[in-house]
Amino acid sequence: MKIAEIEAKSIIVASKLPDTDYVANPYTGCQFGCLYCYATFMGRFVDEPRSNWGNYVYVKKNAVELAKKQLASWPESKNHASILLSSVTDPYHGVEQKYRLTRGILDALVEYNYQGLISVLTKSPLVLRDIDLLQQLNSEVGLTITTTDDKLSRFLEVTAPLASRRLDTLKQLVEKGIPTYAFVGPLLPHFRYQPQLLDDLFHGIADTGTKDIYVEHINLPSYVKERMWKELRHESEQIQEIYGGSKTQKHRDILTGLVNNLVAKYGLQIRLGGTIYHEDLKKKNEQKGDATSLDQIKSLIERAIAGNEVIRITYQDFQGNITIRDISPFEWTDFDEKKVRAFCHLRQEERSFSVLNIQKAEYIGSTKGHEQNS
Repeated sequence: MKIAEIEAKSIIVASKLPDTDYVANPYTGCQFGCLYCYATFMGRFVDEPRSNWGNYVYVKKNAVELAKKQLASWPESKNHASILLSSVTDPYHGVEQKYRLTRGILDALVEYNYQGLISVLTKSPLVLRDIDLLQQLNSEVGLTITTTDDKLSRFLEVTAPLASRRLDTLKQLVEKGIPTYAFVGPLLPHFRYQPQLLDDLFHGIADTGTKDIYVEHINLPSYVKERMWKELRHESEQIQEIYGGSKTQKHRDILTGLVNNLVAKYGLQIRLGGTIYHEDLKKKNEQKGDATSLDQIKSLIERAIAGNEVIRITYQDFQGNITIRDISPFEWTDFDEKKVRAFCHLRQEERSFSVLNIQKAEYIGSTKGHEQNS
């Protein structure tokens, strides 16, 4: 396991998730190495190949200091925004025992009497260590639980704590009065053919006293599918076919129906209005005028140039730091990387600027209107 210390520029950054305003990721990489994890793309910011996911963690050693500086400078209007720990790492994987960055950020939030909702999402019982701080905040803790089968958990989630330990962690949090939720994501495709296993999962969650759940269909972009198929090739042809067919609408509709029945059966409350699917969330962002994929971003830029409109980009550098800039059409001529690098005031040592590192682009308006409002 490679552990490296780095310095970040910011730690609490704007979120693209549908139900949280900001996210904080004290680490880049994750020791748990789950096969289905979409966050393997984060490797490009630390020059690590996607195939090495689970074998490295970059520690943002100044994360707590940054959190304190950001909180001290935030206007009162931001003091009620929601913050998630974390979105592309686990805030309580092994290195947290040594570096205590997550605890340090929670302590900073307590120090600044932060009023907004602090949501923690983890797979680790280590979160129990910080109950003293969580009880002083407007907090909730979620445990990602995809199965009650410890053997399957070990296969898919490699070095993550076993599913049984996560259920026990939820129960202990409930007993301590900490609001909780379970994140059933991804919703494993074989549940369609073995619904009793899904029933066991929802029954197990309900038995902890947890009432709220998120449920998300499996998301298999090409880079995730490649990782999973390396392991699934050793499984039966039937299992391979089940996972191969998991992107169809019919498959999702059947699983969604099973989920809805179990939510009613066990008296659970499903958040976000039902089982979510990553591609549907992307479409909603497009309808709002946001672009998040490379093709969408390039298309939006081309349309903006034609219409003489300003674009706001969210750019994430190799350390995960965020820069937000409004770009006029002339600055996008042929996607001139040198111009954009200069305009974003990126560090000289940031030699790997790419349109690929633009996380989001959105229309702001015409150049004329933008100048008048500047």
